[in-house]
Amino acid sequence: MSSDKTPEHLERLLENLKSVIKGKDNVLELVVISLCAGGNILMDDVPGVGKTTLAKALAMSIDGLFQRVQFTPDILPSDITGSSIFNPKDAKFHFRKGPLFANIFLADEINRASPRTQSALLEAMNEAQVTVEGTTYPLPDPFLVIATENPVEYQGTYPLPEAQLDRFAMMLDLGYPSKKDELEIVESRRKTDPLDALEPVVDDKTIKSFRAKVGEVEMDSSIADYMVEIARATREDPRVKLGASPRALLTLSRCARAKAFLLGRAHLLPDDVKSLATVVIAHRLVLENKIKYGGVEKREVFQDILDKVRVPV
Repeated sequence: MSSDKTPEHLERLLENLKSVIKGKDNVLELVVISLCAGGNILMDDVPGVGKTTLAKALAMSIDGLFQRVQFTPDILPSDITGSSIFNPKDAKFHFRKGPLFANIFLADEINRASPRTQSALLEAMNEAQVTVEGTTYPLPDPFLVIATENPVEYQGTYPLPEAQLDRFAMMLDLGYPSKKDELEIVESRRKTDPLDALEPVVDDKTIKSFRAKVGEVEMDSSIADYMVEIARATREDPRVKLGASPRALLTLSRCARAKAFLLGRAHLLPDDVKSLATVVIAHRLVLENKIKYGGVEKREVFQDILDKVRVPV
């Protein structure tokens, strides 16, 4: 996906991530696109494939604060947002920030948290702020949530509600590496961890400038119409109970612009939209029960819908 026209800082960021995560260049580029678009990421994948390592590498590469919470059913909202602590010296309550106050926040196995705790993330993911006891506190900028869930083990988990799924810009998976990449992983960790050698390549100001430039990418009216047709097609398909929301449409537009920026272009192409549509929209759909329990995946249904929508020339 990257090209010779990729902005220098983004190229260096990608190289940093590739030095730690082997053989997953496409996923890493999607992560960088989501970062530039200001979107959160849901990693639906089996344990041990590098999700935590990826989140750490991203935080180190942008010289940001990394926080990780292993979600369990007994985690309370205040455990992640923070709470007011009474100080007997001045007889006042002082707010103590929780782990959510980070640049990269890893919500590990988010579907093990109770719905009450999951809902505490909604404001943070959508507004980059938290409200505790009536007081609103801004989160660091940039702020990105990377949440993980295990697609195999469902005992003791709570399905993510549609409102929360709609807050994730992308749903990605790393998957197992190839034999060649797995050998390289083993060899690269014989003496040291590649994370130990990682140095920051961008800072918060650079990330903010990236996001501003993403908004400047031009979009032809035919491409806007193409995205609207995709969203409307999901709402009209009989296999889908709940189609793509306007928020999903805006997120797709933002991510497509971020991809064009990553490729060094000042304008959007239909391929930018089509290549990202599945990872941005599919996880937001709610399928009809007959389709859902028939073993058909959301991505499969959405890909079929996407293929039927005419691509503008």
